[in-house]
Amino acid sequence: MFKIGCCGWGFHKGGLKGYQKKFSVVEVQQTFYKLPMVKTVERWKVEAPEGFEFVIKAWQGITHLPDSPTWRRSGWKPEELKRKQLGWLRPTKDNFEAWIRTREICDALGARMCVIQCPPNFKCVPKNIENMRKFLLEIDRGELALAWEPRGDWDENPEKIEQLCNELDLVHVVDLMRRKPLSKHSIVYIRLHGLNPREHDYNYDYSMGEIRRLAGKVKKLDEKHDEVYVMFNNFQMYKNASQLIKILKI
Repeated sequence: MFKIGCCGWGFHKGGLKGYQKKFSVVEVQQTFYKLPMVKTVERWKVEAPEGFEFVIKAWQGITHLPDSPTWRRSGWKPEELKRKQLGWLRPTKDNFEAWIRTREICDALGARMCVIQCPPNFKCVPKNIENMRKFLLEIDRGELALAWEPRGDWDENPEKIEQLCNELDLVHVVDLMRRKPLSKHSIVYIRLHGLNPREHDYNYDYSMGEIRRLAGKVKKLDEKHDEVYVMFNNFQMYKNASQLIKILKI
């Protein structure tokens, strides 16, 4: 089953309702920077077309340290953040509370998938691996599938990614145009950022040749996995996602 969509609807000229007329799944970005009120996401759910799927990007409180520049959009004051032991998947009281709040949003939207995106400074070192194990084994996932996007030096340690994904039942999030997914999970989650020299430079528009090549790679994944999410996260994501849908004829 192919699920093609985009990471956010903020730049779509029709807003969320306009987005939902063209796509059946979205990765919610607001939840990473600042968790919305439950009543807000409940309204999104009620107003969504039947069968529309919300994937939640986990709140940065779980993954990013208080000195991360991403917190500037959170509405939290620096002095508040300094008192918190947040980020890096550490088994702290604050991180467990951050997960509970994230899970609350997931439940309100009926989400099946939650994406945990770690920053590049979360290195592939024994202490981080130990903390990651403790945290992810203790949280209550419910029926949620967890998709993990490691960055930084993790790509130099594919054996560690594979080991942790299979041990902790994680979906390995990858850019399929750059590397292959390593987890044995029945779900595959692809996040596409463009093909500029710097991987997370989102100013990119895939050519039709590249979209066709992507379609071929996606079809091969469908032979081994039950569900294949393909989520575009580049400046031309709405256009490129529509092109892929047309090629795959879904």
